[in-house]
Amino acid sequence: MRRAPALSFLLVTVFLDMLGLGLIVPIVPALMKAVTEDATAAAFWSGLLGSIYGLLQFVVSPLLGRLSDRYGRRPVLLASLTCLGVDWLAHAVSPGPWTLLVFHALAGACAGTNTVVNAYIADVTKPESRARAYGLIGSAFGLGFVAGPTIGGLLGAVDVRLPFFAAAALSFANVAYGWFVLPESRPGDRTTRLTLRMANPVAAIAVVLRRPVLGLLAYARFCADVARMIHQSIWTFFLTYQFSWSTAHVGVVMAAGALAGAVFQARAVGPLVRRLGDKRAAVAGSLLGVVALAGTAFVSVPWMLYVVQAVGVLGSVGGAAAQSWISRNVRADEQGTVHGALTGIGAVAETVVPVAAGAVFGWSLAYASPGLVFVGAAVFAALSALLLAVTPDVRTAQLD
Repeated sequence: MRRAPALSFLLVTVFLDMLGLGLIVPIVPALMKAVTEDATAAAFWSGLLGSIYGLLQFVVSPLLGRLSDRYGRRPVLLASLTCLGVDWLAHAVSPGPWTLLVFHALAGACAGTNTVVNAYIADVTKPESRARAYGLIGSAFGLGFVAGPTIGGLLGAVDVRLPFFAAAALSFANVAYGWFVLPESRPGDRTTRLTLRMANPVAAIAVVLRRPVLGLLAYARFCADVARMIHQSIWTFFLTYQFSWSTAHVGVVMAAGALAGAVFQARAVGPLVRRLGDKRAAVAGSLLGVVALAGTAFVSVPWMLYVVQAVGVLGSVGGAAAQSWISRNVRADEQGTVHGALTGIGAVAETVVPVAAGAVFGWSLAYASPGLVFVGAAVFAALSALLLAVTPDVRTAQLD
């Protein structure tokens, strides 16, 4: 690791991003109800806000990645964090849903944090160390997920808008921290062209998908994203239906799983990937994910759930290994461009899958088969594992 302060900042950034998101998760329904003064309208606007965020992220992410290649990682990352803080502040003071929609769309358009963090790590780490670094990022993500909803629930009990002020303050504090601490990982290259083709998300993604090795890895990642979003969207509803658990009980189980995953990714992912290599670790992690998702579909008692959760934690090695593998197949001058396209691909899953998974889950309840949706998730995870298995493990790739 060439720049310890930079990695520290990235870890803090991911943690605070997830903490800020987690702060507002328990509060969004109450805020939307307060703003719209109608429960049905609140549900509609909440869904619309989520969709517009994902749509704008899909549209703009490839361009943000390209901008980070042309002008450097630092300005794009700090601008993204600033936009996120403005969005949370707008949530805190907005008098109506249309204002929220406008600012949430802006936040989606500026949601370049994930893109730039992944490119930055590729800039400042050697290939053999990247899986460990990506594992640490995953750990910071998990820790923020654990802390955010707990703190958000406590603050929301005082005032429904207070968690949004807190999330905005964290974002702005992180911008100030990065302004003074974060070095530039790679000076911008003004020879990197900005064209209408690269600004078009469909064209930018198509360029990545056409590349022999990188295309297969991108398809594998998309399948993994679909499986992850199905699980993320339905898991709480499934446990509430299957075990009649309270929201607090579900929250505790989620927090415990996230904490275990954070510890595993921080301590074990690096050594495992060094021993197995990126490809074998990515395939093994994907197969463990298949087992965890398929097992979730058939759990009937809580102890079975805890077992499949543990398998899922072990499977998290696959994400870091696949990310490391992708970075090895991207030139230094295109890390931002490629990771922006990959973020756009993930945004498609984040926009479409929750709606589709919710519809399938509702339909499955009529046939007393609540776990059916997780069978579908396991199928996508298996497709991801298959694509990873057939992808050649080469170390470089060229642009078409």
